[in-house]
Amino acid sequence: MQADVTFPSNGKTLAGHLWTPGDLVAGERRPAVVVGHPTTGVKEQTADLYARRLADAGLVALTFDAAYQGESEGLPRGLEDPFQRADDFRHAVSYLTTRAEVDPGRIGVLGICGSGGYAPYAAQTDHRMKAVATVSAADVPGFFRGADPAGFQELVAQAGQARSEEAAGGPVRMVPLLPDTVDASTPAAVAEFYDYYRTPRAGHPRSIGAYALRSADQLDQFDAYADVHKIAPRPLLMIAGSEAVTLPFSQGAVAKAGPTAELFTVEGATHVDLYDRPEAVGPAVARLVGFFGDHL
Repeated sequence: MQADVTFPSNGKTLAGHLWTPGDLVAGERRPAVVVGHPTTGVKEQTADLYARRLADAGLVALTFDAAYQGESEGLPRGLEDPFQRADDFRHAVSYLTTRAEVDPGRIGVLGICGSGGYAPYAAQTDHRMKAVATVSAADVPGFFRGADPAGFQELVAQAGQARSEEAAGGPVRMVPLLPDTVDASTPAAVAEFYDYYRTPRAGHPRSIGAYALRSADQLDQFDAYADVHKIAPRPLLMIAGSEAVTLPFSQGAVAKAGPTAELFTVEGATHVDLYDRPEAVGPAVARLVGFFGDHL
């Protein structure tokens, strides 16, 4: 069962979906998982897909649109503030502790793509997050630097001017993440994102495929996995496709996190395959259900 909910995060109201198991009875408290969406995505895409599958397995699951994005509040629209996004996870956990359906001592988090950096970052210091998992995890600034180091640093250099323009009443300068069209010369990683976000496969009007340029100076200060070892002794599970361009993020984070961390690889899957392809999502969900079942 899915219900529309809202909760506060640093003065902004976030819009969410609460997914509950069909066999939940009045007065019962279940373990719960907060599920975060990818960068520039919205809850209605892969986050809801995973939440629904977790609810089918008996867990309560909460998805939400990050502040400044989707149906949630915050200006400018499209701001990708990594510290706010980490706080969104913390406030989502706080919200779940108030729900009658949830055991407040058994709450986990699941981050997908960019949220796979924000959720572990938040969990490093929020010990209410008893089990931490990611799917196709990426450290967003690390991903941007890797794709175009000079281009990203130029955006960082322009971020202050973009702030001045906004202060003077000018429009918010946006950075598109995808081209308008693809062809045979398009890099495979770009083409697979395009196929997900810009086609009927998963395109959504609130998933704008761009971020506010002035996000760059905040992103450049952020390192998702620098202190990932602080999650221990709580467990960390990172799921990635064997063919994913982002696989090194999960490999590196698990190596830093220590013996309570696990890397689960879905053979043959790319980064975006794990968003919705049944042959990739199936093994990922099965491992997640076992992981949260064991640790929540």
